[in-house]
Amino acid sequence: MPTLGIISDTHGLLRAEAIALLQGVDHIIHAGDIGEPTIIERLEAVAPVTAIRGNIDREPWAAIHPETVRTRLFDREIFVIHDRKDLVFAPSDEGFDLVISGHSHRAGIEMQDEVLFLNPGSAGPRRFRLPITLATVQIANGRMIPKIHEIA
Repeated sequence: MPTLGIISDTHGLLRAEAIALLQGVDHIIHAGDIGEPTIIERLEAVAPVTAIRGNIDREPWAAIHPETVRTRLFDREIFVIHDRKDLVFAPSDEGFDLVISGHSHRAGIEMQDEVLFLNPGSAGPRRFRLPITLATVQIANGRMIPKIHEIA
């Protein structure tokens, strides 16, 4: 069963524990605030990566990453945006199965109008006393099974 690794808000810090949790995933999505180009290179050593830039990704290297991504992986329509508050359309009307966002540093899983909204939280430096987290989504028998993983 294919598995997505979802990570966000690394802010230039990719922990060994995050890499360990992502081992074996089939594709990684980084939902922005990468912070350092080597983060994507290190993730690509684990699995193919789709990445967007976040509000801190302003250096020239970040320009190769779009602000949002619409993609189809493992028969699922996926939209990736850094800040969910910037979403200007109804994902269910556009046929999306999964919306991935970051920015808030708060991990969350929510179903709304048959669309799974997932925020993996922040995998970078600890902020706001929130846990350090990332997420996985297993796709099994046509269902998406999301899970938040606490790193530290």
